[in-house]
Amino acid sequence: MFANRLRFLRLTKGLNQVQLAQKLGVKKQSVSNWENDNIMPSIEMLIKIADYFNVSTDYLLGRDRQDDYSTFTLDVTGLSPLQREHLRLIVDDLRNKEH
Repeated sequence: MFANRLRFLRLTKGLNQVQLAQKLGVKKQSVSNWENDNIMPSIEMLIKIADYFNVSTDYLLGRDRQDDYSTFTLDVTGLSPLQREHLRLIVDDLRNKEH
């Protein structure tokens, strides 16, 4: 779970592994090992990662089920502003149909 969530968050910010490693003060190999589920970061580093991405450590570890249902992040990288606006309108329309 951690590996997938870390990769997702990194890509959502548009960072490569080297860039994330620099921001966290570790080597690229550490980020690679975390994302390939070879090792887990230390508790201190887990907290640093959570702070950097503004998420909880429970979310990173897959223990916060509330995030799965109350918040959903969609990667819209590569979409035009018009396409992003269309997605926003679709979401708004779906919300209005639920009420």
